[in-house]
Amino acid sequence: MNKLGRGHRDKVQQFMAITGTSEKVALQALKSSDWHLEGAFDIFYSQPHIRATTDSRHLEELYNRYKDAYVDMILVDGISLLCNDLQVDPQDIVTLVLSWHMKAATMCEFSREEFIGGLQSLGVDTIQKLQEKIPSLRAELKDEQKFREIYNFAFGWAKEKARHNKSITRDTWSQLLEFAKTIDPELSNYDAEGAWPYLIDEFVEYLYENGIVGRRN
Repeated sequence: MNKLGRGHRDKVQQFMAITGTSEKVALQALKSSDWHLEGAFDIFYSQPHIRATTDSRHLEELYNRYKDAYVDMILVDGISLLCNDLQVDPQDIVTLVLSWHMKAATMCEFSREEFIGGLQSLGVDTIQKLQEKIPSLRAELKDEQKFREIYNFAFGWAKEKARHNKSITRDTWSQLLEFAKTIDPELSNYDAEGAWPYLIDEFVEYLYENGIVGRRN
C-alpha cells in the first residue's frame, strides 16, 4: 500500500475500518469501482466471492458451543458466554450491531440460520476473527445510513421482549430518532403544534412538569 497516493490510502483504510476486511480485499473492491468508495461498498456487499471464505465445520462448532442444551437456539446464557469470549459487555451496543448482521428476529436469541449466516456474511469462523471485527462493527455506527438501519432494526428486534404500558409504533420509533437529531437539549426549537407523535408530546410534557427542562415563556 506504500505505493498508493495519500487519497487512495485513506480510502483503503476507511473501507477496511467499515467492512472489517483485509487490505487485499479492500484494494480489489476499490480498484473494481475505479476508487469510488460507495461503489466499492456495493461491490463488496453484492458479490460474496470477494469476501473471506469461512469453514462450515468451524461455524458449526461455534454454534454448538453457544446453543441451548434443550432447544436448538442460542439463548440468553449462550449469548452471555459469547460476549464473555469476545470480552464485551452483553449490554455493549456492539452486540446490537452484531445482531443486525445476523438479522436476528428477537433480542437475546439466535437461531442456527441467523448465527451461522451472520458470521458467514462477516467472513469470520472463529472467535478470534470475530473479536478482531469488533472495531469495524463499532465504526458502522458512525455511518449515518447504517446507523439509521441499525436503529430501525432495533424496533422489531426488541419489541417481542419489551413490555410497556403504552405500545410504541414503528412510526413513533422512527420519529424519535428525528426528534433526537433535530431538537436541541433545551427544547428551544420544539414546536408543540408540530406533527410529532403523541408519545413524544407526552415525553416533552413530562420533561417540563418534572423540571428537567425549563418551560419557555
